[in-house]
Formats: sequence, C-alpha cells, structure tokens
Amino acid sequence: MTRVSRTSVLGALVALLAVLASPGTAFADPAGPTDYLSEVRSIDPATPSIDVEVLGGDSFVQLQVDLGTEVIVAGNRGEDYLWFQPDGTVLENQNAPSTYENDDRFGGASLPANASIDAEPDWAEIAAGGRHSWHDHRAHWMQTIRPAGKQVGDQIVEGVIPLVVDGTEVDVTVISTWQPEPSSLPSFAGAAAGLALAGLAVWAWRSQRHWVVATLPIAALSVVIGGIQYLSLPSETGPRLVWWVLPAIAVTASVVGAAAEQRGAMFAARAAALVTGVQLVVWGLIKRDGLTAALIPTDAPGWLDRLSTSSALVGGAAFAVLALWTLFGEQRSAPVS
Repeated sequence: MTRVSRTSVLGALVALLAVLASPGTAFADPAGPTDYLSEVRSIDPATPSIDVEVLGGDSFVQLQVDLGTEVIVAGNRGEDYLWFQPDGTVLENQNAPSTYENDDRFGGASLPANASIDAEPDWAEIAAGGRHSWHDHRAHWMQTIRPAGKQVGDQIVEGVIPLVVDGTEVDVTVISTWQPEPSSLPSFAGAAAGLALAGLAVWAWRSQRHWVVATLPIAALSVVIGGIQYLSLPSETGPRLVWWVLPAIAVTASVVGAAAEQRGAMFAARAAALVTGVQLVVWGLIKRDGLTAALIPTDAPGWLDRLSTSSALVGGAAFAVLALWTLFGEQRSAPVS
C-alpha cells in the first residue's frame, strides 16, 4: 500500500473514530457516579401493594405497583404528577411542572407555558406493567457542591414523596447519606494490568511476533462491564448505549486485527488495533468519574468496574500509540511508489 493510500485510509479511520466517539444527543440524564446513597427509610402507613426503591445510588426513584392498585404520585409542588392505573398503565401529567423539572437531575429544565400547578391535568401514557422510574428532587442532593457543614457519613437529605394509594394517603420517606471514597487499589491494579498487556504487545512486536491479540482481554472485560451497567438500569432512566457499544467495537476490531495479523495483513491488523485502542480510551474517559466516586450505577462490583476503566484508559492509550508507531514507522522506511 502506498503512502498516499495509507494516509487516506488513516484519515477515514480517524473520521470514523470521531463519529463513534461523539456523545450524541439522544441521551436523557442518565444515572452517573455519585458520592451519595439514597434509601427508602419508611413507607407510612405500610402498603404491601407498592414497592419503592432508589436506583443509581441516588439518581432515580422507582415505583412498582401491583395490578389492581391505583396510585397518584404528587409532584414537587404538590400537583398531580404520575398516575398508576389498576391495569398497570402509567400516565404522566403533561401540565405538571414536575414533568419538566424531573427531566434534569438538578431541576434546571425550563418550564413551558402550560406547566402550572393550577392547570387541569393532561395525562399521557408513558409506561406499562405498573412500573416507572424518575428523577425525584426530594430524594437526592440537589447541588453540584458539597453540603456545607456536613462530612462523610452524615445524612444530607430527608424528603417525603406523597402518594395516594387506592384513596389512602401514603408518605414515602427517603434519606441520603454521604459515602466514603472508594479504595484506589482497583484503579492502580487496572492501570498495572493495562501496562502489562501493552508491555507484552511491545515485546511481541519487537520479537516479530503477533501482538494485536494482546488488546483482546481488556476489550472483552470492558464490553462485559459496559453491558452489565447498561442492563442495570431501566430504559426510562436513559442508560447510555456507549457503555457497551464502544467496547463492543473494540472487541470486534481486536478480533479482526488478530485475524488479519495471522494472514499477514499487517496494515489492516495495526489499523484495527488503533480502533481498539481509541475506543477503549474514549470509553474509559466516559467512565472516569467512577474511579473516584463512592457509587457507580451498575450491578457489577464497584472494584471490578474501576479496574476495567483504568485498564481501558492505560492499555487503550498504549495500544493506540503502538499501532500508530508501527503504521507510521514502517511508512518512513518504505519506498514511495
């Protein structure tokens, strides 16, 4: 392959990577890493036909209502906000200020002219099966700064979410507490693993052995962790596709690159390794806040998520650098045709 054609291919590859790595605009306000844990402290009076829990550490309140039970959820200003009907249909009042305030974790959304606590409810179906999750500003800390006068271990929020269950008023009390920082050992272990695999790749390259396959372990772990995180949250909370799509691209590129290397198609193999490395780095950057936050919105163990993130950042960067070096290094010594 000539220098001009290689440059063209690499240019197209970089453009593709930029598109794949872009955050997109389809995401809502999904759960992210947090230092605060919100929990349901009480349901008064006790009501066996409903189940309330907090998802994503402190991000979403989820209400599950048994079939045959009717529930009205009051909004932030006391207005009728959600209506769980006996057949499992869930309706949202399009004239409730909470409908728009709860689109954003911190309540920063602007209200349309129709949103008023005095407006007649305008109900729209949003879910079925008697289950729905939403940001509820009574259930979490509403500032980006730390709570003044508080420290790790302190309760920082206590809020009440009023419900009407089959005509009976029910108060759901939620508290939130400040959690300690996580151990840094998994992050260091992940970085060490990434460096070790990158070192193995460099050794294999210098020994004229196949090295692209060394990218596969980190990519495979990342797609598993990303998939678990995506499946940990219900669809209405906006789990991010990039949590699993980017590492899935990395795995595919790693496998393709290893196969190309076996066939002697070295340019294709190293270009695929570049794709793998960049996708891992972008994925790690998206998840980097979880390295230091107390809680990560996933069902995977927190230590394993942090290990995977740091290994993707360090190993992915090293693989990308090695791929670029082998691509351009050979170009410099190759004759121009």
